[in-house]
Amino acid sequence: MANIISILNPKGGSGKTTLSIHLARALHNSRHKVLLVDTDKQGSARDWNEAGEGTGGFPVVGLDRPTLDKDVSSLAENYGWIIVDGAAKLEKMIASAVKAADLVLIPVQPSPLDIWACDSLVEMIQARQHVTDGIPAAAFVVSRAKKGTVLAREVCDAITAYGFPILHGAVHDRTIFARSMTDGSTAIDDEPNGSASFEINHLLKQIMEAFQ
Repeated sequence: MANIISILNPKGGSGKTTLSIHLARALHNSRHKVLLVDTDKQGSARDWNEAGEGTGGFPVVGLDRPTLDKDVSSLAENYGWIIVDGAAKLEKMIASAVKAADLVLIPVQPSPLDIWACDSLVEMIQARQHVTDGIPAAAFVVSRAKKGTVLAREVCDAITAYGFPILHGAVHDRTIFARSMTDGSTAIDDEPNGSASFEINHLLKQIMEAFQ
């Protein structure tokens, strides 16, 4: 059965799709069989896949109905990992993605306002954990951080209040991420020894350790 990771944030612009694609690519490079599920009707991950003519090395499928948890479950036997790129603002879709997941990653920009926007998602995850003996696990990922900045104390306090950990290391707002998304590539392919690639692989190492 696949390990299922849902990357969710009700707020748009948090970097969900970029993180989803790059984690899927990193898993593929580690010789895992990966499926990326695009749940957004805008189809950004599917557009990326088409721009690259499917050269990412893993399939990308669109599932944009709130039956996602059942649909993903039917695919789980065929893959080692399933990455769910969550839609913004669609409460039923987000709830279904929470239900499907073993782990929910919550990408947030390093601002208290962005973190507080996750209130409803955190409540949804905690409600699910209450009836499933703690599943899914959940963690925050600092996303689209500006180079040279650090997490302010109020940001750390806001995240800590939710009771979910913060994965070590941020994903910074780098030009290469935007460029690779447009080209249908990834920063891992374009600059395998670069800082962006290091950030993704560092996150992936923590994620895989959590599943051991």
